[in-house]
Amino acid sequence: MFTKFPLILARSIQDDNHWGNQMLYYSAAMKNALVRYAVFLLLAASLSAAQGQNASSLKTEYLDDFAETCKHLDQLSQAIPANKYAWRPGAGVRSVSEVYVHIANGNFLLLSLTGVKLPAEYFPNLPTGGKGKPDTQAVFKRMSELEKTVTDKDAVTRMLKSSLDEVRNRFSQLTAAELDQAADFFGEKKTVRRIYLRIFAHVNEHYGQSVAYARVNGIVPPWSQKPE
Repeated sequence: MFTKFPLILARSIQDDNHWGNQMLYYSAAMKNALVRYAVFLLLAASLSAAQGQNASSLKTEYLDDFAETCKHLDQLSQAIPANKYAWRPGAGVRSVSEVYVHIANGNFLLLSLTGVKLPAEYFPNLPTGGKGKPDTQAVFKRMSELEKTVTDKDAVTRMLKSSLDEVRNRFSQLTAAELDQAADFFGEKKTVRRIYLRIFAHVNEHYGQSVAYARVNGIVPPWSQKPE
């Protein structure tokens, strides 16, 4: 019996070494897993912070550039004489006033796709369509009416400024998560952010058109005038 003790002791030591090695292995594996998890959390936090910074940068850059376009539109709409607001380059083409009202209409319409209500001052008593929203055809009909009826310079510039201010005010309040929310763009799935980019593109398109209108009528945009 005692002759077998060294063998039993040796086997026990081997077993202890085996379990000790396993424990060291699992301990090391656990440490590695915890390190990887900690690194993951740090990366996730860094990514989240970077996304927040990117969203903040986007808002700042958007608002800065949009403010410049708004300033130019305001200056140009004021520089064009009231008697030129009915001028148009040809039959079937929008007049000066119609271009500015069209910009305003576009701003209000696109904002409504992000959940902002159409202003009752310009879109009163619209019939509702699906999901309780204003009927699309009724909205477009009203937009066409506004282009033909809002023609006085003061009324036109007030409507234009109101729409541009609404875009800036609404956009400045949005969070990164809200910019990522889904929005229905006439049957196409977009994000709220994409709608605001579309607003900017549309405004700039017709801003360029209004500059051309002014130049044809011999009006130099105020920001391009050379100091005397």
